[in-house]
Amino acid sequence: MALTDTKVRSAKPEEKEYSLVDGDGMSLLVKPNGSKYWRFRFRFGGKQHLMAFGVYPEISLANARKKREEARKLVAAGIDPREHKRALKEEQAKEIITFEKVAREWLATNQKWSEDHANRVKKSLEDNIFPAIGTCNIAELGTRDLLAPIKAVEVSGRLEVASRLQQRTTAIMRYAVQSGLIDYNPAQEMAGAVASGNRQHRPALELKRIPELLEKIDGYTGRPLTRWATELTLLIFIRSSELRFARWSEIDFETSMWTIPPEREPIPA
Repeated sequence: MALTDTKVRSAKPEEKEYSLVDGDGMSLLVKPNGSKYWRFRFRFGGKQHLMAFGVYPEISLANARKKREEARKLVAAGIDPREHKRALKEEQAKEIITFEKVAREWLATNQKWSEDHANRVKKSLEDNIFPAIGTCNIAELGTRDLLAPIKAVEVSGRLEVASRLQQRTTAIMRYAVQSGLIDYNPAQEMAGAVASGNRQHRPALELKRIPELLEKIDGYTGRPLTRWATELTLLIFIRSSELRFARWSEIDFETSMWTIPPEREPIPA
């Protein structure tokens, strides 16, 4: 029976390593220490061979299956997938693939982000990470290299920024693994290395200061959409998520009624 995401995720380590078979030569090897490795067995040149597809969860079940199909097509075409992988790595070695190049490709894949959020993420990387490791070959970066610029931000007292940079650097390196540029994500070892920022909880605004708030909203010179959203929130007391993900179809202009459903379908990317 083919594997499912749930079965792969919930596979527990045992005293001895064991394999979960997905089919067509692919299986998941579960080690006693809990590590999970994708393996692909195939026959080529009259002999059985074993090929590694990477480590779970860096390589998801869907990604592993994609690699399997690509490998099977190569075998059917008379090409050893191991030699093909080796040749690709040699080609990549001729052209230095920098951390910044991969990071910008990763940014481009996050199409669900708003333009403002994407620009903030990009600027944060440009200000704090790229100057230190942007021109480095991503295949040669280790945990200490990735952590150094993040620790510099942490030392400056910007703990929340450092924490977000750690998350984004880890995501960029994960993208590099999934793109076949590197075999292992060294950013995983940064877990726990950066202090998490303690958010300061703001007290509720006193009623007597509401006129002051309204005056500041009226004088806001940023995006008009932000001002309108704030004014609407004050009028109808809704959660920010209910407003941000609102649909025109929920509003009946004839009855001046906005019906917020208990659940919303995801907005297509």
